[in-house]
Order: sequence, then C-alpha cells, then structure tokens
Amino acid sequence: MKIKNILVSQPQPADISKTPYGDMMKKYGVNFTFEKFIKLEGVTASELRKEHLKLADYSAIILSSRNAVDHFFRVAKEMRYAVPETLKYFCINESTALYLQRYVQYRKRKVFYGSQTFNDLMDIIKKHKDETYLYCCSDISSESNIALLSDAKINFKKVVMFRTVAADLKDIKIADYDMLVFFSPAGIDSLKSNFPKFKQKDVAIGGFGDATCHAIVEGGFNLDFHAPTETAPSMTMAIEEFIAAEIKKNKKK
Repeated sequence: MKIKNILVSQPQPADISKTPYGDMMKKYGVNFTFEKFIKLEGVTASELRKEHLKLADYSAIILSSRNAVDHFFRVAKEMRYAVPETLKYFCINESTALYLQRYVQYRKRKVFYGSQTFNDLMDIIKKHKDETYLYCCSDISSESNIALLSDAKINFKKVVMFRTVAADLKDIKIADYDMLVFFSPAGIDSLKSNFPKFKQKDVAIGGFGDATCHAIVEGGFNLDFHAPTETAPSMTMAIEEFIAAEIKKNKKK
C-alpha cells in the first residue's frame, strides 16, 4: 500500500505549514486535502415550539460546544426571548465559556466550566442541583451525557437545536485518495451518502474515537488505524505511525 494523497474530513488549518500535517508533507512527500464531510443545520424556533419548548422555564443551560452556544442564542432570537442576566451557563471547558462573550457581557454573567470532559462538568453541576437545566445539543449528542445527568437526578431537558447532515461533496474525486481520515460517525454516513459506489480496496481508513471507529466497521469498511492510543494520542500521530509503517513494509518487498 503506497500512501500519497490523503483526504481529511475536517476544515483546513489556517497555516498548514505550522501543523503536524505540514511536517508530514515535507518528511514523507504526501499530500493532504481537507474537506468538511458534514455541516450543521439549525432546528427552527417553530419546530421547537411544537415540542412545547419555553426558554423562560429554565434557570441554567448546559453548553458542550461553541456550536451549542451559537444555536442557543439563534433560537432565543427567533423566539424573541430576552436572555436574562440571571441565567447560569455551564460549559464543557473554558474555551466554550469564553466564547459566550460573542453574545453576552461575560463578567456580568454566572458562568461555570469544566476542565475538558462532561464528567468534569458534572462535578460542578452536582453542586447546583436546585437549577432547572436546558441541555442544548445536536442530534448526535452523546447518550452517556444524558445518562450522567439522569443518574445524578438533575432536573433537565434535552433539546436538539441543531442537526448534523452530510455536506455536498460532488467536487471531490474519492478515487484520487489513498487514505481517508474520519473524526465522527456522521463523517462515515456522509461518505456513504455522497459516494454510494465507493469500494475501499487498498484505501487506508482511519478513525478518531471509539464511536467513529465503530461506525467505520459497521459501515462495512476495514479500520486500518485509529487514535487515541498509547503511542498516538492524536490523529496526526496515528497517521504518521501508519505512513512510517507502510514505508518500512514497502522497503522490505
């Protein structure tokens, strides 16, 4: 298997030369193409009204991504809901918390955030059990998060405010690539939707995270490499490990 052209299902970095991708291009002579395989589609206020959603019923909101922040304030605007200063924000990490500054005066709001994982955030949420929480999420949000909230007997409502759908990839010639790299199960769905006749053959496929790897196998493909692992905590490290191993194999032939 010779790896030359690699398709990564993510947006291209602002300056690829300053990333591990750029280092691999120089070291191994490979080419990287970046393409978003999925896009986000907002659930409309009218759809949410049919679910009897009333934003005023909640004293706190759980935000696990910047996308969740964007779509919460979009829905609030569509519903003509004036977000009160008393609303409490519980964010997955500091980066998401600081992103709130796009919509509110951060220092005047009650904002809480975890280190990085939902488990971290749960430790904080448990200290505020008297709140009524709105969990703003996508249609592919982790069910384990819901289980954690339920097990802790938190008063919450899960509301899908945005959906993940397949992007239009008609300009991509999938046969040109020797390796495909995925970061979410939705990326696999997009691959199958956009390229129903695609056969893996000698194309290497890698996935990041258990859910993505499971989707690759369930989709009928071979999983050639994955991350995180002990030796490759990042996807770029896993890609480089695989390329280096393939070069070593080819030299022995």
